[in-house]
Amino acid sequence: MDTLEKSRGSRRRIGLKDGPSEQADRTDARRGDYPPRQVTVFGEPDIAVKVEDGEVVVELLGVDVYDPTTGAVRSHATDQVALWMIDPDYDGESFFVRQCYFTGGQDPYARLKKALKSDIDEDAWASLYRTISRPFPIPSTGRIAVKVINDYGDEVLKVYEVA
Repeated sequence: MDTLEKSRGSRRRIGLKDGPSEQADRTDARRGDYPPRQVTVFGEPDIAVKVEDGEVVVELLGVDVYDPTTGAVRSHATDQVALWMIDPDYDGESFFVRQCYFTGGQDPYARLKKALKSDIDEDAWASLYRTISRPFPIPSTGRIAVKVINDYGDEVLKVYEVA
C-alpha cells in the first residue's frame, strides 16, 4: 500500500492506495487475466461547526475527495454535493441520520419527483435544500458525524468533537 498525503492550508489529508493482494496478482498473471486495480476512496467534508446558546449548527462548505485515477484531491463546491446528512449524537459505532439535506446543482427536486412518481410539497423541499443545518442540542456523546455524498457517488464521513 502506498500512503498519499495532501495538504490544503492547515489541514492534512492522508489516503491509502489499495490494490488486490499479491496472491490475486499471481493468480491473475497465470491466467493472463489482468483486472483493473481496486482502490479505496478517501475524502473529507469541508464544514463549519458553530456552537451558540447550547445549540449546534453545521454549515456545508464543500467536500474534498482523493481521486485514485490521478492521485489528486478533488475539491467540490456545494453544487456538486448530492446530499449531506448529520448524526447529531454520534456514538462511534452506528451512523443514524437525524438530518438530511440536498444541495446538488442537477435539479434534484425534479429527479426526486420523477423517482417517487408523485408531487412533493415545494415548501417542504425548500426546507431540505440547504447548506446550513437546523439547530440541534449539544450531543450527549460530545460528537457529531457528517456524511457527504457528491454527484460522483463518493461517500465520505467525518466525526467532529463538539463541546
